[in-house]
Amino acid sequence: MGDRRKPIFVTGGASGLGREVSRYFASKGWFVGIADINPDGMAQTAAMLPAGQSSIHLLDVTNREQWKQALADFTATTGGKIDVLFNNAGIGSGGAIQDMDDSDIDRQIAINLTGVINGIRAGFEYLKNTPDSCVLNTSSAAGIYGVGGLSVYSATKFAVRGLTESHDIEWRELGIKSRSLMPGFIDTNIIGNIEPGSNQTGKEKLESAGIEVSPVEIIGPAAWQAVHGKKVHTTVNKMAKQLAFAARWFPGRLRNQRTGLVEGLETIVSSGT
Repeated sequence: MGDRRKPIFVTGGASGLGREVSRYFASKGWFVGIADINPDGMAQTAAMLPAGQSSIHLLDVTNREQWKQALADFTATTGGKIDVLFNNAGIGSGGAIQDMDDSDIDRQIAINLTGVINGIRAGFEYLKNTPDSCVLNTSSAAGIYGVGGLSVYSATKFAVRGLTESHDIEWRELGIKSRSLMPGFIDTNIIGNIEPGSNQTGKEKLESAGIEVSPVEIIGPAAWQAVHGKKVHTTVNKMAKQLAFAARWFPGRLRNQRTGLVEGLETIVSSGT
């Protein structure tokens, strides 16, 4: 690819994992397309990056026409190329499925799953025309084994995992890699929804149960490794690695967890497997 500055397009770039991956790739000299529904957050992310190394794109990932426009605007400055499309935008809320609002269920599926599909379809031609390109999708440790109290969120992340694996097969001959990040709990706004109605934050609830909440700074190197490595799925932090190990070798232990999110994961993580 010569001296061409590599472009990465990041959804959910106004905060959290998207902001951190934007920052990390920009530090490596990449040009970053920051996409989100939050203009102020995107401006804050852009201010963290070197001057002239980013562009901002208002994007609701559930809107296919906005996807087309955002990628057309982005690639107008990248010579029609996208080296990495990072489908990261996502939301999470918990609770028993019978108690969830229909609107919450529909919104999680629309953003976490349909939004990823929309991005993949909108970006396909640009990726196909970029040598050794990559789609990077944010899945989750909740996509390794189902999590009580987060069933809809977990289901969307399993679906993203399946998309990633299928496209790794489908696109191999086209020179497009398909990869996923599978983080455990990361210190971002999303964990605030883990325990609605509690007087503790999600982070406090998890940490009081002995469950690791990792700093967001770990996600940049993990994304870099995922894009440049050979693994289809990259587990991020100790908890995700332990859960992947347990799901493979001790699935009965996971199935026998009848308690909620924190209590069930506490037993698994503290077991050292």
